[in-house]
Amino acid sequence: MNAALAYNPRRRAAYIGERAYIGERGFHRREGLMKRMVLCLAVYALLVAMSASGISAQGAGWTTLFDGASLKGWNVVGDANWEVAEKALQANKGTGFLVTPMTYTDFQFTADFWVTDDANSGVFIRCEDPKTINAMNAYEVNIYDKRPDQSYRTGAIVDVAKPASVIMTGGKWNSIDITAKGSKLTVLMNGMKMVDVDDKKHAKGPIALQYGAGTVKFRNVRVRSL
Repeated sequence: MNAALAYNPRRRAAYIGERAYIGERGFHRREGLMKRMVLCLAVYALLVAMSASGISAQGAGWTTLFDGASLKGWNVVGDANWEVAEKALQANKGTGFLVTPMTYTDFQFTADFWVTDDANSGVFIRCEDPKTINAMNAYEVNIYDKRPDQSYRTGAIVDVAKPASVIMTGGKWNSIDITAKGSKLTVLMNGMKMVDVDDKKHAKGPIALQYGAGTVKFRNVRVRSL
């Protein structure tokens, strides 16, 4: 403090007040910086944990279930030879499922799939027993163009609802969109509504991708809770 301030009480008080104000602003600035650092560290820790489990978050609540590079984040049931080929899940031998570790109750599931004409595949939802999956203890959304009984062919929920349209899915990429909310179940394939039904048999459970015959591929597999 200079001599002028020392001999002028009013200027001295103003000076002290200014220094106190600057100090207070600096304190709040440091406090805000610390809060932002803590938030960034928390977000980073969450992303690391999700990466380790093989899933990643996307906008609007979507979670990606397949990272495009590995089977991380899936439980393998059966002896189907699941592998990653050209950033897609693929199998062409054996029989079995890829099953999510998590249980879902009300959700929307979407994916792209590619199958040969002779393929037998599907998406099973609300699986009550994730180690023994079938159409009696889960909802089977069928992908089976040449099913002997065409009543529950591709687009159907087996033994629950027949498909509204007949679509052939062999040899091309197709989209599937499944929504389960309470007893309301809807299935869209390639943008067309195939099933819209109420059923209360299965309330919750994991989601499973099936391999039964032919060549089957899945990509862009994701889910969001409703």
